[in-house]
Amino acid sequence: MPDELEELDDGKGPPLGAVLDFMRLLWAVDHALQSASKRMESTYGVTGPQRLVVRIVGRFPGIAAGRVAEILHVHPSTLTGILKRLEQRGILQRRSDPRDARRALFGLTLKGKKLDTAKTGTVEQAVRRVLTRDPQKIAAAQEVLAALSEELDEER
Repeated sequence: MPDELEELDDGKGPPLGAVLDFMRLLWAVDHALQSASKRMESTYGVTGPQRLVVRIVGRFPGIAAGRVAEILHVHPSTLTGILKRLEQRGILQRRSDPRDARRALFGLTLKGKKLDTAKTGTVEQAVRRVLTRDPQKIAAAQEVLAALSEELDEER
């Protein structure tokens, strides 16, 4: 029995059915993010994930590492390496939380503040351009991606 959603096709290859066509698009986005991240590293000295952390810390000076991990929906151990590299390169400044010395709080250094500005050739610039196209479609896409993320997290 054919899949009811078989008509979904991204125009980039043979139709595979709704599920596989959607997965193909997800893989294409993942590949494009990885490529853009490498370009950003050679241009700005930070990868896409590192720049996202810089942007978050810039919005919330004195943020705890655990809170950054929550915002990014990643395990704190995943974030540890990014924070250490940014700190070693003089982009982030770490200080102990005066209320709990076991917690580290992060802020941007002067070098970090220079990175925390709108830049051409970044992932967020591409996202910004796409988000302005059709807000209703964007809302639907965000809903689908959030649901997929939750579904995948439940399978852990």
